[in-house]
Amino acid sequence: MSDWTIGIIGGSGLYAVDALEGATWTRVESPWGEPSDELLSGTIAGHRFVFLPRHGRGHRLSPSDLNNRANIDVLKRAGCTDVLAISAVGSLQEGYAPGDFVVVDQFVDRTFARAKSFFGTGLVAHVSMADPVCPRLSALAADAAGPGTHRGGTYLAMEGPQFSTRAESELYRSWGCAVIGMTGMPEAKLAREAELPYALVGMVTDYDCWRVGEAPVEVSAILGVMHANAARARELVIRLAHALPPERVASPIDTCLDWALITAPEARDPALIAKLDAVAGRVLSA
Repeated sequence: MSDWTIGIIGGSGLYAVDALEGATWTRVESPWGEPSDELLSGTIAGHRFVFLPRHGRGHRLSPSDLNNRANIDVLKRAGCTDVLAISAVGSLQEGYAPGDFVVVDQFVDRTFARAKSFFGTGLVAHVSMADPVCPRLSALAADAAGPGTHRGGTYLAMEGPQFSTRAESELYRSWGCAVIGMTGMPEAKLAREAELPYALVGMVTDYDCWRVGEAPVEVSAILGVMHANAARARELVIRLAHALPPERVASPIDTCLDWALITAPEARDPALIAKLDAVAGRVLSA
C-alpha cells in the first residue's frame, strides 16, 4: 500500500466509485456534527481512496445545508492525505461547453450562509488562500481527465439553492469567472485549514443563464449531461490512481498551520482545541 490516501468528494450525480477494491462503508463521527454520509473506503492500483458523497446518497442535502466542517473533518480522521472534489458546474464562458471538465485554479466566494472556518473565538488562525488549490494534485487530475479538459479557470461559488439571475450571471462573467457552482466554497477553505492539499474538477452541465436567446438553465435539462459526466468522472478516478507516484513527496500544504495560529497558548479555549484534534492536532500537540 502506498502512502497516498486520496479523499474523493463526489458531487451531483457521483454517489459511489465502483472501481474500489475491498470497498466498505464506514460511519465516522465528527465533533463538528453529522457529515453528509458514511465514507466508502477501498483501493485502486495499490492506493487507498476514501469516497464521500457530498449531498448524501440519494442527493438529500441542499448546498446550503452541507456540513462542510464535518465533511472535511471525517476525511482527515480517515487518514486522507489529499482531497479531490468533483462538482457539477455551469459555464460562464463560451469556450467552456457542456460536457467539458475544468480543473479549477481560483475561487470567488459569494456564499454567506455557511460556517467557513474551524477556528474562531478561543483559537484564531489565518491560512493563506492566495493559491487555493494544490498544483500537484490539480495537474494529476487534469492529466487523468483527458481530452475536453480545461487546465485552469475561476470558480464562482454562489449560495443557492436557486440558480443565478441573468444580471448576476453577466456580473460574474465580467469578473472573468469561468464556471459557477454552489459547493466549492467553503469546502476549499476548510481543506486548507485541515492541511489537506485540495483540487477541484468541475463537470460542466450547462451555460447558466447568460446566453441571449436561450432558455435559462433548468434541472431537467442538465440531468442527461450530469449522468454522462459522472461516468467520465469515475474513469478519471481510475486513471488518477494508476498515475499516482509510488511515493507521496511532502507538500507545503501539509504544514500550512505552522504559521497560521495567532492566539497565545495560555489564551486558547480547551473545548475548541478538543474539537480540532484531527484538523489541527499536529500543531496543537507539538
